[in-house]
Amino acid sequence: MSARPQRFTILLVEDELADARLVTLALNENRIDASVQHLLDGREALEYLRRQGERFATAVCPDLILVDLNMPRMDGREFLVSIKQDAALCAIPVVVLSTSEVDRDVRDVYRLGAAGYIAKPLDVAKFIIEIRQLADYWMSLVKLPERR
Repeated sequence: MSARPQRFTILLVEDELADARLVTLALNENRIDASVQHLLDGREALEYLRRQGERFATAVCPDLILVDLNMPRMDGREFLVSIKQDAALCAIPVVVLSTSEVDRDVRDVYRLGAAGYIAKPLDVAKFIIEIRQLADYWMSLVKLPERR
């Protein structure tokens, strides 16, 4: 399999700073070479993806989006609806990271177009392993669309 010509880019949409730090720690612990852009809610993420405003004028289209389910202003479900209805963005895979293990939540996000759902474990060591497995899958195994 040929290597990607550009560094792998992850858009992390997470309102809890501790959880965002944990994702970054897990990537670093696993020596995963990825650029991570962290934003606090779905509305901000849409502005980033659409390169709206001066702040996001040079935003890089991510290879993968990791989104929390429950956030202020625009939660993960609303974000999924918006991105999957946008022809320019709908091909970007979105994986939901959530503390919820409720089956209704899992079904909802898959119905809305999520590419995956990971329940955040309480055990940090287990979470680090899960992030490595997630990165291995998305960075090495699957074929992703070219960036726009």
